Amino acid sequence: MALLVIAIVVLVLFGRGKVSSLMGEFGKGITAFKKGLNDGTTEAAAERNAALDKPVPSVQPIQPVPGTEARDVTPSNEPRV
Repeated sequence: MALLVIAIVVLVLFGRGKVSSLMGEFGKGITAFKKGLNDGTTEAAAERNAALDKPVPSVQPIQPVPGTEARDVTPSNEPRV
């Protein structure tokens, strides 16, 4: 009921022509937004397919740097020596 009253007040204040043109612009905006979303997903799919077609380079194993061995850094309640 409240939405109907608001719609009538807006129609009286702005007139039928102005409200009609505003709704037309609103519809065009939504259409452009949806088209942009679809274009984005199409471009992303094309990029993904292009990336999948490229050969994967071989990976060399990483050698540890001397002096950087893992150590336990868990805090404990024991006094340090």
